[in-house]
Amino acid sequence: MREYSFDTTAIHGNEDKDQFGSLVTPIYNTSTFIFDSTAQGAARFALEEPGYIYTRIGNPSCIAVEQKVAKLEGGEAAIATSSGMGAITATIWTCINGGEEIIADKTLYGCTFEFFEHHLSRFGVKVRFIDINDEDELKSALNDKTRIVYIETPVNPNLKITDIRKTSKIAHDYNPEIKVICDNTFASPYLQNPLRLGADIVVHSATKYINGHGDILAGFIVADQEMINKIRLVGIKDMTGASMAANEAYLVERGLKTLGIRMEKHCKSAQKVAEFLAKSDKIEKVFYPGLPEHEGHELAMEQMNGLGGGMISFIVKGGRENAAKVTDGVRLATLTVSLGAPETLIEHPASMTHSPYTEEELEAANISPGLIRLSIGLEDADDIINDLSQALDLV
Repeated sequence: MREYSFDTTAIHGNEDKDQFGSLVTPIYNTSTFIFDSTAQGAARFALEEPGYIYTRIGNPSCIAVEQKVAKLEGGEAAIATSSGMGAITATIWTCINGGEEIIADKTLYGCTFEFFEHHLSRFGVKVRFIDINDEDELKSALNDKTRIVYIETPVNPNLKITDIRKTSKIAHDYNPEIKVICDNTFASPYLQNPLRLGADIVVHSATKYINGHGDILAGFIVADQEMINKIRLVGIKDMTGASMAANEAYLVERGLKTLGIRMEKHCKSAQKVAEFLAKSDKIEKVFYPGLPEHEGHELAMEQMNGLGGGMISFIVKGGRENAAKVTDGVRLATLTVSLGAPETLIEHPASMTHSPYTEEELEAANISPGLIRLSIGLEDADDIINDLSQALDLV
């Protein structure tokens, strides 16, 4: 069978059909699965026979959506997890041991940064935070203890763009065993496929664009089959237990069917809103990969399917106080964290999603006190612009 397009795969990408011919994958609300015999149970536990054992390890509802996400990301296999942080922690715990090291960019999602900076160190893991785009700095940070190079692109919240292909090549040239892990949440599989650019593992908060409706927590890990098997049996089964429930799998699969259509709308509206913000005299700087003046614009267009994504950040003149006037002054946009929902969402990273950073760490990570993060929804772009305009008038 020929390879289908993205939109077709998002609808038809699961291989296993329900035994009763259901068009939609059923919700298998069961914690455990019945064995025909003790011998069969023993064979499944020994991984000598395929089949289901316990939903923490695998469930038909989850497997269906895992197959789709793996295909959309260009990977061999995937694991569905209970959250994005579940995907990240299960992957890291599988790939790292005490005394080993991780290299990560100094700008990351706040909870990822907190996990790396404040918790991994308690178990003897060292994390080196660098400017991952500085080739010399990356090469200098690599050593015989390096096991993981961890990146986000676009970065949360300032939309810094990292060259996945170049970063992966530098890491693998130094040591082919180093795992390059890329958080692809901001781009989604529709815009970017890090595995095809040289990364080893992709993680997602599927709470965001993949589900797309703001009503569940979910995550995914995508990699080769051997790595996925290892993460499933170590990072999920034994270390975190962060498995996806059948109800969430049903909702994610439903959301996936419209991912391409939604991303086109998110990106088209975000481009229009970013161009409006770039003209405002109330704003110091706009961060959006679709703007020609954005650092990394050309690379973003190459890596991200020629689109800028649905996320925008901008710095309001006057710092934190004026930023609060804008975030408190919107009427259409919703003041909340998260992203990728049908609603336009607005938040203040320094006091919300990135509050784990100290003031010094925020400065080093290029996260200004006046920075506002926008997740552009599916409303009419002109309505979003009018709302932001009246909020900026309060500054």
